Amino acid sequence: MKKVLLVLVAALGAAMAKKKLDDSRDEQALWAEATDTVEKA
Repeated sequence: MKKVLLVLVAALGAAMAKKKLDDSRDEQALWAEATDTVEKA
């Protein structure tokens, strides 16, 4: 039973870490787009 609980906690932690990384990557992309230099035509 303890092993199952440990696996569930590890999976939950991994899912939370992945979500945080994805959110961070999305935020970085928004900042890159907002601060990108504009080339004059």
